[in-house]
Amino acid sequence: MSDSTRSMAVRRHVLGVLAGMLLAANTAWAAYPERPIRLIVPFSPGGGTDLIARTLGAEMGKDLGKPIVVENKPGAGTMIGTDAVAKSPADGYTILIASFAHAVNPSLQPKLPYSHETAFAPVILIGAGPNVLVVRAESPYKTMAELLAAAKANPGKLTYASQGIGTSAHLAGEMFSNLAKVELTHVPYKGAGPAITDVLGGQVDMMFGTAAATSGYVESGRFRALGVTSAKPSPSFEGVAPIGDTVPGYVVESWYGLYVAAGTPPEIVDRLNKAARIAARSAEFRDKVEKEGLGIRAGDPAELEAYVAAEEKRWRKVVRENHLKPN
Repeated sequence: MSDSTRSMAVRRHVLGVLAGMLLAANTAWAAYPERPIRLIVPFSPGGGTDLIARTLGAEMGKDLGKPIVVENKPGAGTMIGTDAVAKSPADGYTILIASFAHAVNPSLQPKLPYSHETAFAPVILIGAGPNVLVVRAESPYKTMAELLAAAKANPGKLTYASQGIGTSAHLAGEMFSNLAKVELTHVPYKGAGPAITDVLGGQVDMMFGTAAATSGYVESGRFRALGVTSAKPSPSFEGVAPIGDTVPGYVVESWYGLYVAAGTPPEIVDRLNKAARIAARSAEFRDKVEKEGLGIRAGDPAELEAYVAAEEKRWRKVVRENHLKPN
């Protein structure tokens, strides 16, 4: 065999191998998913993020043809669950539902166990909505003005719960303290569920909870809503004025988005995005979350990337100005 013939044979072999690999990869992507998918919630069960994840996951599973299994991995300001996804295989079988803390942790935490810039691939921004300042029904505070007066008269005495350091409920309280020029005491928990339990039980005075976590308690009369964190009144909380009406300039928004590990094939990201779009716009999901104040977004991955970049920039300033620390 001549050198040219041998060289041609080698090239044909290499091209054949590459074609086979490409075909195998395309076949794998076309078959995805072949087994159940894990959806990691970096909070305890019972909170707003958990509710969104379980409702969305159930609807996504219908389109994907495989169940989405929700796993709660709370702790360390959402870093435990987030890190689990960052270090998972880039195959689309482990998804993170991220929220407010995901955009705050890079400026709040001195050292993240993962690279925030390179560890994740965005899938979809599910939606965003206001938080709600709530007190238990038996609370002596019936209006924002009454609560604000008590806070000014008793620096540090009033307490507020959150689902963890760096979450929307925490930073909403920090911004309130900053703009209203009052001193509140923050009491962090590992999720909205236990935080709500202690507010209901009277161990903590109030909570700037997400609409998804608190609306059911407001509707049942166990919580009294004093104000919403949106710039305008929320149609989901009729008669509840924005906190900004009492504390000028006050606005906070909660959000929910899906991520997978960086390096996940674009075809799989697109497949998850498609399933999440269908799920977020389904009657079942909308009926569950829109009445709780969540505005559906459900666009492409770039929408989530741009939104979180803007949130990171905004809250980095607040963290620095308020000298916030993780502990």
